[in-house]
Amino acid sequence: MARKVTIFTGQWADMTLEEVAPLMKELGYDGLELACWGGHVDLDVASESKQYCDDRLAMLASHGLGCWAISNHLAGQLVCDNIDERHYGFGPAQYKGKPDELRKWAIEAQKKAARAAKNFGVPVVCGFTGSPIWHLIYSFPPCLPGQIDAGYKAFADAWLPILDVFAECGVKFALEVHPTEIAFDIASAERAIEALDGHPAFGFNYDPSHFGYQGVDYVAFIRKFADRIFHVHMKDAWWGHGDGTVGVFGGHTEFADPRRYWDFRSLGHGDICFEDIIVALNDINYTGPLSVEWEDSRMDRIHGAREAAAFVRKSDFARSAIAFDGQFAGE
Repeated sequence: MARKVTIFTGQWADMTLEEVAPLMKELGYDGLELACWGGHVDLDVASESKQYCDDRLAMLASHGLGCWAISNHLAGQLVCDNIDERHYGFGPAQYKGKPDELRKWAIEAQKKAARAAKNFGVPVVCGFTGSPIWHLIYSFPPCLPGQIDAGYKAFADAWLPILDVFAECGVKFALEVHPTEIAFDIASAERAIEALDGHPAFGFNYDPSHFGYQGVDYVAFIRKFADRIFHVHMKDAWWGHGDGTVGVFGGHTEFADPRRYWDFRSLGHGDICFEDIIVALNDINYTGPLSVEWEDSRMDRIHGAREAAAFVRKSDFARSAIAFDGQFAGE
């Protein structure tokens, strides 16, 4: 049986959920991965009121939609990042200029997300962790002995109490492995798990678009972390483009700048091989949704989202229940 095709509402937070739901049904989706911003999910209420969550689910159901995950990326970024002026828009206005208070709010918001997921009856919260050591990504000046280790310890110290709440709620946290996070490739993902001593509530929201342009084997990631792929984002990217003046680091250019070496693209318009991904997901028996995270600054988003839903349905297929050569044996 093919997997559910959903879409992440984070890129649609300029619309109310009541506007997004009928639109996404019309565009061909089975459900929504609900963002915890833009009014789509109020964590203060959802973490305390199952009735609120039931009402949200009933509204989705009235449009023929379901929900199998919620996502809280923005607050998660604040948990471990070195907070500066860029971050204040991710939290309440009263914490502007107060990084320590903003971080405390974010930690509580992540715990609320776990409780909200329990009330929604969904098994996973996707999101970011932030990183206290992203600024050390290029080791010059050379990193001092212990600096990276200290960063992973700070990550664990911040996230272990959060993950304990997830475990209490019977919910998983799925980090979207991504530049600026504590895990951004296979090696750093391994190190994150080690820092957490293999906490069972911690795993990954698999998104191939963040690996391809880095040169990371995005299919190997699935097989490496087979038991920790808790959710999947379907998102495409291309690389090897531009005019040769901008490299992998982006050259301080905006997305869709024609000089860029890489960029996010609507599904089917980039360089990710989704057939290899579907085969690998079948091999690890992933049965969760395939959630479109639609990002493409070159394309109208309604056109792109409609096309993306059809692309995922065409790309996905169930694993065979029989061996094709099983009929060759004699009696």
